[in-house]
Amino acid sequence: MTCQTHRVTHLTPTAPSALDVPIDAGTRVELDAEARFLDERLVVGGAPRRLLHLPGASRDVLERWRRGETVRAGEGGFARTLVLQGLVRTYRSQSFDLDELDVVIPVRDHLDTLGALLASLRGLHVTIVDDGSRDPAAIAQLAHDAGATLLRHDEPRGPAAARNAGLRASSRPLVCFVDADVALDDAPAVLARLCAPFHDPLVGAVAPRVRGPRARTWREGFEERFSPLDRGPRSGLVRAGAAVSFVPSALVVVRRASAGDGFDETLRVGEDVDFVWRLSDQGWLVRYEADVVVTHGARASWSRWWDQRVAYAASSAELATRHGERLAPLRVDPVTLGSLGTLLLGRAAISGRILRVAERHLAERLPATTTEPARVAREVVSRGVVHGAGPLARALVRSYAPALLALLVVRRVRRRVLGLLVLGVGWRWRHERFRLRDLPLGVADDLAYASGLVVGAWRRREWRPLIPVVTSSSLRWRDFLPLGARPSPSPEPED
Repeated sequence: MTCQTHRVTHLTPTAPSALDVPIDAGTRVELDAEARFLDERLVVGGAPRRLLHLPGASRDVLERWRRGETVRAGEGGFARTLVLQGLVRTYRSQSFDLDELDVVIPVRDHLDTLGALLASLRGLHVTIVDDGSRDPAAIAQLAHDAGATLLRHDEPRGPAAARNAGLRASSRPLVCFVDADVALDDAPAVLARLCAPFHDPLVGAVAPRVRGPRARTWREGFEERFSPLDRGPRSGLVRAGAAVSFVPSALVVVRRASAGDGFDETLRVGEDVDFVWRLSDQGWLVRYEADVVVTHGARASWSRWWDQRVAYAASSAELATRHGERLAPLRVDPVTLGSLGTLLLGRAAISGRILRVAERHLAERLPATTTEPARVAREVVSRGVVHGAGPLARALVRSYAPALLALLVVRRVRRRVLGLLVLGVGWRWRHERFRLRDLPLGVADDLAYASGLVVGAWRRREWRPLIPVVTSSSLRWRDFLPLGARPSPSPEPED
C-alpha cells in the first residue's frame, strides 16, 4: 500500500483539566528520589526543581505514601498537585491488555535489525512504514512473514512522516513508535511496563531508557555507556527545564488522544523534542521510566558517529524557531552564575558574599511557620549552587568546547579553564565507572556537539542555541555590593 502526501498542521489536543481528574483512591504513590524535606512543610524537588510549601498535615500524608500506603478518599486532589509538580509518581496494580496497543515501525533499509525486532513483537498489532527503502521487496517479505501491516513511501520522507503514516493507519488507544534498530529482550514485558502509567488520564507519552548495544568495538563501548539517546538512570517527569527535558522517539508509547496530528514532518532531526514539548505545553504528562531499558544500534562508522552528534546539535537552531529560549545552551540563575563565576576568577570572598546575601534574602521570604529559616535558606542556596556546579560546567563544555580549548593558550586563564574542562568533561562519568580509553571519545563527542550548534545557528541565522539565559531573580546586582544600609531620615521636629 502506497501512502499519499498528507499535510500536517501539528495540532496537539489539550489535555483534560487537572481539576477534573484527581488521582483515584487506591493508587500507590512514590515520592521522587531527589525530593528532600527541609522542615515539616518545606520540600525541595520536582520538575523543574523548586522549593514548595505544603499545606496543613500534608507531611503526614506523604509519610504514609512513602511507607507504601495508597491514596485515600479525599486525597486525590493533593496527589494530583504533586504529580503535576513532578514530586510524586503514581502506580496501579493492574495489568495492561496489549491488544489495546498498536506498534508502528518506521524503517528505511534496516533489514538486518528489522527481522529481529519483528520476531520479538510477534503476536502484537504491528504496522511497518517503509520510508523509501532501496529493497522494498525484502521489507515486504519480512512484513508478510511477521503478519504485519505494510505501508510504503516511494520516496524517503523522513521518520516523522513515516510515524504519522502509521499513526493514521492504526486505531487503538495507545501507539508505540519504535525504530527498526531498537532491540527489546522481552517485548511484551517491556511494552506492558511502559503502558502501565496510562492509568492516569493525563499521561500522554511514556518512554524507556535507551542505551547503546553491547560493546564489540572501542566506539561501541563508548556508545553503550554514553549513547546520545540515553537520558540517564533516574525516572521523572519530562518537560522543558526539568532534569529530563526530552525523550527520544527511538521508542515511545503515546496516547492516541494526545497525539493530534503527530510529528512535525518538516523536521528531519529533533522532531521528537518538538513533539514532547508540544504535548507538555497542552497539559499532557510525559514520563521517563529509566528502569525500563532498551538498546539502540550504534552508528557503523566513525564518520557517521561524528555526523550524528553534529546533526543532533544542529537541529537546535530549527527547534529554536518554534520553542525560543528553551534551546539555550544553558540556563543559570544570577546567584549560581555570580558565585561560581567569581570563584572561578579567584575571588572567593566575593563568591561567599553573594551566597550570604542570597541566603539572607531567601530566609526573609520563607513562611513564618518555617523552623530555622537560616538553615533552610543555606540548604537551598548553598547546596543548590554546589549541586549546580557540575551540570553548569558540563553545559559550558558541551556547548563551547572549541572556544574553551582555544583559551588554554592564554597563560593567565589556563589553570582556571583547565579546571572547568576537567569538571565539565568528567561530569559525564558521574554515573559510570571511569575508563581512560573513553576520554578521547568524550572530548570528541563534546567537540562534535559544539560544532553542530555553530553549524545549525549559521545555517538558520538563529543564534539562540548559542546564547546562555540568565533567569530572573528578585535580587538585584546592587544587593550584592558591600554597601551599608542607608541611615533612616531624622524625624521632623514637632511644633
